[in-house]
Amino acid sequence: MKKRSYGFIAIVAVLVITFVALVVFGLKNKESEKIDYSKYDPYSFIEGNDDNGGIADHVKGDLDKAKVVIYEYADFQCPGCAGVNPRVNTLLKEYDGKLAIIYRNYLLSYHQNGTAAASAAEAAGLQGYWKDYADMLFSNQSTWEYASADERTGMFIDLFREVTNNSGDYEKFQSDMKSKEVSKKLSFDQGMGKIVDIQGTPSFYLDGEKIDFSNATGEEDFLKVFRDKIDEKLKNKS
Repeated sequence: MKKRSYGFIAIVAVLVITFVALVVFGLKNKESEKIDYSKYDPYSFIEGNDDNGGIADHVKGDLDKAKVVIYEYADFQCPGCAGVNPRVNTLLKEYDGKLAIIYRNYLLSYHQNGTAAASAAEAAGLQGYWKDYADMLFSNQSTWEYASADERTGMFIDLFREVTNNSGDYEKFQSDMKSKEVSKKLSFDQGMGKIVDIQGTPSFYLDGEKIDFSNATGEEDFLKVFRDKIDEKLKNKS
């Protein structure tokens, strides 16, 4: 009887967490529907403004120098996103100064901790640590992806300590995770993803066209698809 009771409690807990995640996701979608997205170009860098909580697009690389800009939509709890993140970083190193990646959140409703993870990344970003924290979330995805609400908060704080080398403002980090500004940023990114008709994560766009890497069977295939696109773009700009 005890084993059955524990099993029932565990199932109920998972259902409650999933329900809460879906409610939060639904509220964010409603927020994004209030925004007039016609005034935004989804293939241009977007500065911080009232619609996105004052939080600009996140950029990997040097946007001022880059001749090629790729737009990425991803969810921190998405296994595929975590898998390609090191490959994206490899491309940034290879095309140093020539390539920039603009990252936007696209949250999948069935990921119970995806929204919390994105909120943590945005909170870290408000202290100047977005890229390092984003990389840390992806590389440690297996440790927090199915954690409870209480557990994940502690994990996200620990990651923040590591990324900041214990020099970050932890109280601000926790407060920012729950802030209206971060919530607006996530809703805004979600709306931008709907404009370009995201069908899944990760999704990458170059010159308004989705980069198809569906037939890539491994890292080298993935890199070749992107290198070919980037090289062609650089050739046309030379």
